[in-house]
Amino acid sequence: EPLAAVALAFTPPAYFALGILGLSVIASLSGRSLLKGAISGLVGLMIATVGTDPVSGVPRFTFGYPDLLGGIRPILIMLGLFAVSEMLIQISEPAWAKAAGRDVRLKLPAWPTWKRMFKPHAIGTVIGTVEGVTPGAGGTIAAFMSYNEARRWSSAPEEFGKGSVEGIAAPECANNVVTATALVPLLSLGIPGSNSAAILLGGFMIHGLTPGPMLFEKAPQVVYGLYGGLLVANIAMFLIGLVILTPCVWLVNRPKPWLIAFILALVVSGVYAIEQSMFDVGIVLAAGVIGYAMRRLDVPMLPMVLGVVLGFMVESNYRRSLVLANGSHRVFLDDPVSLGLLATAILLTAYSLWREFGSKREVSA
Repeated sequence: EPLAAVALAFTPPAYFALGILGLSVIASLSGRSLLKGAISGLVGLMIATVGTDPVSGVPRFTFGYPDLLGGIRPILIMLGLFAVSEMLIQISEPAWAKAAGRDVRLKLPAWPTWKRMFKPHAIGTVIGTVEGVTPGAGGTIAAFMSYNEARRWSSAPEEFGKGSVEGIAAPECANNVVTATALVPLLSLGIPGSNSAAILLGGFMIHGLTPGPMLFEKAPQVVYGLYGGLLVANIAMFLIGLVILTPCVWLVNRPKPWLIAFILALVVSGVYAIEQSMFDVGIVLAAGVIGYAMRRLDVPMLPMVLGVVLGFMVESNYRRSLVLANGSHRVFLDDPVSLGLLATAILLTAYSLWREFGSKREVSA
């Protein structure tokens, strides 16, 4: 009930402020150059404007291609930036060192590692809970914000981006928490909190079930079945991870050309299978070339992904808020949730900038 009340408090101005809070992470994800990070984030926001205007319905930046009317899905950009660009990088570099099969052992983290991951786990749990309860926020925003906060509160922030266990623990924990908490607005209000929850909503409708307060009275077995399924799924994830770890190590030790060709074929076939569209495949390959150039020029890619993911959310709720307020920007200050989120975004951005420039002054000194 308390979490459902929080979800109901989110109006279009609050969603806009939530998006701005997510974008405030860019200052921390920009690496050594804040300017490059800002440019990367701006390009991501520009990509998010491609498609149909969320208020007027007018096509924008489609250049006559009907495939662009629905916009460019963030997953296509992410696959290109991270997967395809990595393949292009690996083609131009020597083969990586191989691990001998006899040296591969299943080994759980030692106690010092568990102790180090306690703080990022706590951060991921809190942010994942809030983002999951917020309808429409989803795991992507929670993962980015958790990564940023874990880096902000870490005693070794310089290790982030270089294999830090904290940088893995926080976003993965948040992503897993969102999976469960996204069911709160779905079951209590009938509002999906993520893409998977929206699919589950469709499944409920097919079986004649209407999510909402009455679902707990009319079909409590369904609700308890979901809770039990989540518990089993988490246990299964752990066990399956232990089983497939050794085959995965064997796989990455195959000859490099074979592995790159296999991954690239998997990416292309997977993208094509989504909507049987070669246009989507072209977008992924183009994003891969852009990602390759960004890597070579040392331009951070995470701000761009964040801009693509949050761009529609920020713009659409900004426009809706102005329509509701007859063009007055005061609506963002009158809404208490919006005001609080905007103030938090300003404070986080100011702190990130102060820390960034402070560290540069220390290095110069």
